[in-house]
Amino acid sequence: MKDHDGDTITLTRAEYEALQERIEDAEDTAAYWEAKAKGGEGLPDIYMGRLIEGEAPLLVFREWRGLNQSELARLSGVRRVSIADIEAGRKTGSVHTLKKLAEALNITIDDLV
Repeated sequence: MKDHDGDTITLTRAEYEALQERIEDAEDTAAYWEAKAKGGEGLPDIYMGRLIEGEAPLLVFREWRGLNQSELARLSGVRRVSIADIEAGRKTGSVHTLKKLAEALNITIDDLV
């Protein structure tokens, strides 16, 4: 068996990005099955698919909970405009803001980032 320590390979950016995407998809799939195995509240497939496709997590979880932006604002104490900005990707939201939103949606802050 030949030792390959120190060997390098060259990939095009497109190949590298495709590998990164596959890794992220695999991690998302593993996280889904791990959560499902724990028996917790499962995110329906349609919403999971939206997250995997890259939709804003706050938007997906808010809609899963059946809330509009104003209702989430009232429950979380976060301004509706801030919610709209986070969902549209114009802002990321502070840790404090994301924590309040996660608590109102009964999810973890990790679900939003």
